Amino acid sequence: MSEYFRLNPAVFSVDKYYQIMMPCEKSCLFFVKVGGKCFYDESNGIMRSSNEIHRVEVPAKLLDEAKEYTVCIRPIVERKAYFTETEEIIEKTYKFFPVPESNARAYHISDAHNLVAEPIKAAETFGDADFLILNGDVIEDSSDPSKFMNIYEICSYLMKGEKPSVFSRGNHDLRGNYAEKFADYTPTHLCNTYYSFRLGSIWGILLDCGEDKPDDHAEYGFTVACHSFRERQTEFLKSIIANKENEYDAENVRHKLVISHNAFCHRYQSPFDIEQDIFSEWTRLLRENVKPDVMICGHAHELNVYYPENTAWNTNGSFCPVVIGSNVKKSSPTYFAGCGYVFNNDSIEIIFTDSNGKILNKEVLPVAK
Repeated sequence: MSEYFRLNPAVFSVDKYYQIMMPCEKSCLFFVKVGGKCFYDESNGIMRSSNEIHRVEVPAKLLDEAKEYTVCIRPIVERKAYFTETEEIIEKTYKFFPVPESNARAYHISDAHNLVAEPIKAAETFGDADFLILNGDVIEDSSDPSKFMNIYEICSYLMKGEKPSVFSRGNHDLRGNYAEKFADYTPTHLCNTYYSFRLGSIWGILLDCGEDKPDDHAEYGFTVACHSFRERQTEFLKSIIANKENEYDAENVRHKLVISHNAFCHRYQSPFDIEQDIFSEWTRLLRENVKPDVMICGHAHELNVYYPENTAWNTNGSFCPVVIGSNVKKSSPTYFAGCGYVFNNDSIEIIFTDSNGKILNKEVLPVAK
């Protein structure tokens, strides 16, 4: 069994579903049983066996109520047009712990840039978390598909297949030969890297800024088309607002999050000062309609909280406190610092921790009633 279950599955929260994703090193068929029902990794009715990462989508409500799921793997001996040869099914059952309605704990990892042990140590300094936020640039780039396993190593160790994660793409993830296949290795909704999610009383929206310089920048060699990608997200955000009663205004929503690798409310120096009109529109739509409690970001490689009244920093407009919660040091390539969150009824505790076992700082954000 070990060759198929070297890593635990990752359970990603996507829209109203969980995407249960798991690397398998050998060719196999993959399905999951929840509450007496089977969910298959299939493409238009054909079971997939050649993919490195298997994916099954399960209604979140069903798994939250069942509180367990069984991963089923049928190894392939030889896939043929007729009479494909397979082995007996291998099964493993996992407990599942839905995010609690109150006092939920989360840990945020961004900009690990291929580090695995160090982000895990920083998360352990924070302590047990009910869910994990992976917010871009967990890998250095998408040139080597084996590096995607770093994502699953971190999820496997910290969440153990028993708790959910949220995944957001970063700008380094858009670079390399496998960047165009990134959606095959990570959670998406309708193949999009932007979507909303719901965990307990927490509602969140992921917005993907894409690359951090203009599309025609020489560094990209004509491989980037992020402007139209961002325009589509403006329409997506408007559709979320139009459907607010099933999104951020749904019953029992207590906390509202925006997760983005890049803090788009801040205008960076040239050539990083991109899409001011689009990003200003995102901030306006969020401020006037969604009214989030916090925006969770990485990218800047720092540990800071920026408040709406800091207009010198919030140059594209602001709508809530922004937490930049990841730090790596070029001078110390085995160092990592991340950020823990505790979602209380009337506040959000922010706890910065590092891979040396230190709590670096704490801050408390009030939550508007």
